[in-house]
Formats: sequence, structure tokens, C-alpha cells
Amino acid sequence: MINISTQPFGTLSDGRTVTKYTLVNDSGMQVGIIDYGCAVQSIIVPDKDGDLRDVALGYDDAQGYEKGSCYIGAFVGRYANRIGGARFSLNSKTYQLQKNDGENHLHGTFSHRLFEGIIRDNSVVFPYVSLPSEEGYPGTLTGEVVYRLTDDNALEIEYTATADEDTVVNLTNHTYFDLNGQDGADILNHTLKMNADGFTELNENHIATGKIISVKDTPFDFREEKAIGADIFSDDIQLRLAGGYDHNMVLNGEKGKLKHIATVKSRNSGIVLTALTTEAGVQLYTGNYLHEDSAPCGKGGIKYPRFGGFCLEAQGFPNAVNLPEFPDSTLKKGKTYHQKTVYRFSVEPTK
Repeated sequence: MINISTQPFGTLSDGRTVTKYTLVNDSGMQVGIIDYGCAVQSIIVPDKDGDLRDVALGYDDAQGYEKGSCYIGAFVGRYANRIGGARFSLNSKTYQLQKNDGENHLHGTFSHRLFEGIIRDNSVVFPYVSLPSEEGYPGTLTGEVVYRLTDDNALEIEYTATADEDTVVNLTNHTYFDLNGQDGADILNHTLKMNADGFTELNENHIATGKIISVKDTPFDFREEKAIGADIFSDDIQLRLAGGYDHNMVLNGEKGKLKHIATVKSRNSGIVLTALTTEAGVQLYTGNYLHEDSAPCGKGGIKYPRFGGFCLEAQGFPNAVNLPEFPDSTLKKGKTYHQKTVYRFSVEPTK
């Protein structure tokens, strides 16, 4: 059985009230979602000793999310990741988007909107409407993002969208995980195993070039379990460009069908995260710029360090709107976009 409660979570600078939704299951797992940016504010799960740890980075009040610059916990869209030059062409027309990452477009504005939540069974649902005038995309996008807690300690996030004309869409969640809890340390000793044989190459502006590189004989090979930090300081041009891992990993398996993304473990806490998605890719991000976050501090007064959390952002391929060799990110009028991602938590058996 899932219990859902609501409580105030402070106010934004313009005086609007932010609400937190707390979902709790019979195993004691708790998930906190706020209606500002539909952000995952907390994920509290038992560790190997049965003690509860909060394994999601975040802030203690609404203004932390308003001031923060690292998209911590947020629902991002209309288009997750970077679009080169903040422009693309669709149906012979060129669209200019907001430039919010140098000359590029990154993620969009969903992360800094106040939504209205609806409690539905064991879920919290956030409907949304995105107008063309807001970011420069074609068409009005209408949909919802659903956060669901299950009895087997999984947070499921499901996205749907339709549009009144052809458009592009790529939605994801930007939660940073630290399976040790709020300890203010890095996650480089976490071990990671990924279901990916390749990754998409970046140029010097962090824009996907269209080339897929095999992970074989590179620091990006996580097909066998290894520490996240094992090769992160290698003399590799892709790691140097991004300051660590900040790359779209090309997942094995069919797009549209739920498949394994990765398994991440902390030997300190014994907590295991198993992630699955219907998407073709996942952005592996190791919090390379967390220490530059514009919010004063994270939960408990912690200033999160570089590599203080990792993200597994299930997504379509970055810059696919400009790269016909990548899977198509177009949402046709009358069709429905659907994406589901699952973050399941467990404890590694004691040997």
C-alpha cells in the first residue's frame, strides 16, 4: 500500500507556494516530489543495516531549486540535453530556440516552472501545456509526467505528450544519486555496470557530432562492473572535453521496450540502484560541475562537491534534431510520445 501526503515546501521569490508530495510504501521507502520543476526532492531507502538513507541530492527549501543551476532532481524538457546552435529545421522551416548554454539550447524551461499536482492511486501526476511562444518550438505540447512508487521499492517515472502540429520532444528526469546518502563526498567509489556498447561523440562545445564510438578499449566501457572513478581521470579527449562523464550512452535493446540501463552499487551502504527505460539512450553524468551550482548549498547545509552525485538521464539522443543519422525525435501531429523510466532500489546480499 502506498500512502501519499502533502505539505508546504516554502515559497518562491514571487510569493507562490511550493508543495511537496511524499509517497511512502510499506517497506519504509519514501519519495518526495515538489511541484516546482516536478523535482525529485528526496529518495529515502533502507541500507544494509536497515537504517534509512536519502540517496537523492536536493535542497531543503523551494528557493534552493529556484536559484540552483544544476537541474537537481528536475523534470526537463521540451528537449533534454543540448541542441547545437539552439536551432533546428522541421518540415522545411527553421526554428530558433532560446540560447541558454552559450550558443546552444540545453534542456528547456520545464525545470523552472510551477506545476499543479494530482494524486491518483499510488502516483502523483503533473499535467502540463507548453506553448510555442515559451521556447520557440513548433506546436503546443500537452501531456503529463507521472511519479509512481511501487511496493518493491521502485520509483517509476512515466511521460506522455501530444502536439497540435509536428514538433520535437525529448523528456527526462535529472536526479543526482549518491547511494551513500547525504555525506558530502564524491561517488567515484560507486560501482557501475551499463547495458551500452557505444556512446555518442561530443565536440569542443559539448554538442553531439552524430558519430557513435564503441566503448571497447575506452574509459566508457562499463559492460563489466567497475568503479565510476576507475578511469575518470584518464587522458581521453572525450573525458577532458566534458570534465568527466557527461555523455549519451547508446543502450542495447529496442527503443520503446523496457530494458536494463545500469546497475550501480555502494559498498559503503550496500544500496543497489537498478535502472530501466524504454528510451534509446541515457546520459551518464558524474556531477562534473556540481561544485559550481549557484544555489548556496544542498540539503543539510552541504555544498555538494565535484562528482558529488551521478545521473542516469534516460533520453532520446542529444542534438538528434540536427542529425538525421540519430533516432528521430519528431513527434507527429496526432501521435503520442511515451517514455517510462524505472529506478529500483535494493540491498546487496551480505556475503
